[in-house]
Amino acid sequence: MEHDLITEVRSKVDIVDVISSYLPLTQKGKNYFGVCPFHDDTNPSMSVSRELQIYRCFSCGASGNVYNFVMNYEHISFKEALALLANKAGIELKNFKITEKKQANEVFYKAYELAEKFYQNNLNSSLGKIARNYLKERSLGEDVIKEFGVGLALNGNTNVIDLLKNKGYDLKTLNEIGLANSDRDTYFNRIMFPLHDLEGRIVGFSGRIYDGSTNNKYLNTKETPIFKKGQLLYHYAMAREEVRTKKYVIVMEGFMDVIRASTIGVKNTIALMGTAMTDEQAKLIIRLSKDVILCFDGDEAGRHATMVNGEALLKLGLKPKVIALTGGDDPDTFILKKGKEHFLSLIESAIPFTDFKLKVLKEGVDLQSEEAIAGYINTVITETCKWDDEIRQEIVLKKLAKEFNLEYNTLEKRFQAIKEEQQKEKQHIAPKTYALPKKKRRDKYVIAMHSLLYYMLMSDKIVHKVDREGLFFPSEKERILASEISYYYKKYGIMKIADFYTYLNDKETLTNLLTEVLSLDLGTEVPSEEVDALFKVIKDYNVNLEAKRLEEKMKDEIDPLEKAKYAERIRELRMGS
Repeated sequence: MEHDLITEVRSKVDIVDVISSYLPLTQKGKNYFGVCPFHDDTNPSMSVSRELQIYRCFSCGASGNVYNFVMNYEHISFKEALALLANKAGIELKNFKITEKKQANEVFYKAYELAEKFYQNNLNSSLGKIARNYLKERSLGEDVIKEFGVGLALNGNTNVIDLLKNKGYDLKTLNEIGLANSDRDTYFNRIMFPLHDLEGRIVGFSGRIYDGSTNNKYLNTKETPIFKKGQLLYHYAMAREEVRTKKYVIVMEGFMDVIRASTIGVKNTIALMGTAMTDEQAKLIIRLSKDVILCFDGDEAGRHATMVNGEALLKLGLKPKVIALTGGDDPDTFILKKGKEHFLSLIESAIPFTDFKLKVLKEGVDLQSEEAIAGYINTVITETCKWDDEIRQEIVLKKLAKEFNLEYNTLEKRFQAIKEEQQKEKQHIAPKTYALPKKKRRDKYVIAMHSLLYYMLMSDKIVHKVDREGLFFPSEKERILASEISYYYKKYGIMKIADFYTYLNDKETLTNLLTEVLSLDLGTEVPSEEVDALFKVIKDYNVNLEAKRLEEKMKDEIDPLEKAKYAERIRELRMGS
């Protein structure tokens, strides 16, 4: 059964072991704590329970079991998370199929999937001969073309539009998702490179001219409901496993750089599809690996991109390295000219970004000018003050002293002065605050409902008591969760919180409520006297609600006899409570 296998896989992997393979956890008491990767966390606010096999963040509310964590961290589907964890557990998923909930934009993804197949067929047809020759001249063989789904948009006005119209798509939709531009195809007479989202689904294309046309070299899909350039990274989904194996990721500028690197077996690469890294892309890179190598073009623009993106990663606590290409080459042309071994040697000898930055700072300095030299030395010392490596700081100061024939003590004094200035500035800067969920004021009735739901999760006896006495939860979502808990016990005979999260996977409101209930942390013992008291609070609340409802009806009643009946019923309710 599907449920049995999902439960078996989850039970064979320990959530603490899995999460600690992604980020550091520290044990405090019976739980483990770490910096939450799902919001801009600076202090460890995520708790991981080995006992319950769940995690929850006290700041942003992220919660769930091991499946939820892997899905959200890796940006993968439930099926992919299941396969990943099954592999960790040594469980084979042979002939296993799982029905996943329909994606909100599934119709858009399907359109792009059909378009990709159409473009691939074009490239392989007789009409694609010139384009195939062009790719051959660029040293892109059939295996690479197949691996990266390369295709061809022909020189027609409505080729893709006609295809998709026949499949039931309307022109408005095709315009919305970027496959059409008004009443004609967006792409024509271009070699097509599909662009994928974080889960590996096609969400756009980059079309390249190949016949000497004077049009723009590349034409990329516009921003659409499924294509947000600043939130994606080229080759992300495909590189994930290779990055996990090699333990580092290489960040490049363009998709052709990534494709070229792949031809020599370097597949742990991603591309920004631009020069400036967005905050979202930086966070995605960190989730792939904390060890990052930047490899941008060897021209002035590429050097600038390295500086900007290296600084962005430094601010996030990383220590990136740099492959500094020269002579204006990009990774694509460098590999074509120098070959595999030369590029692999550059990866091996990648230098720390901080060293690269010092080299760039020295470029253009007039070494005949005392003022320029002094400015350069002050800049270098200011940079080294930011490092957390005292040995490297001393090495740099000694190099400066030797190079410019200065006393080491002079430089050390300047270093300490700048260090003190930086520390004072930090103290005057207010710490960054984040918009965290506001804690709701909970009255005693809400607390009672949540406490009783907590005990229902801990004991089937409480579930039977709720069912037997027909206890009515006055709030709808609490009532639905109580019903789901009862049904789960009846169906599976036992409650395991981690598996219950999977059971509620497509019910976000209920999983959020479940997390809120579990945050009470009332322990596993179920005190009967306290449970009885909770029953009374909830019953009293129901009585008060009914009494208020009858009082409202009595106000509107004209007939004295009917008013008397309402009054008597209210009295009976009050007396009964």
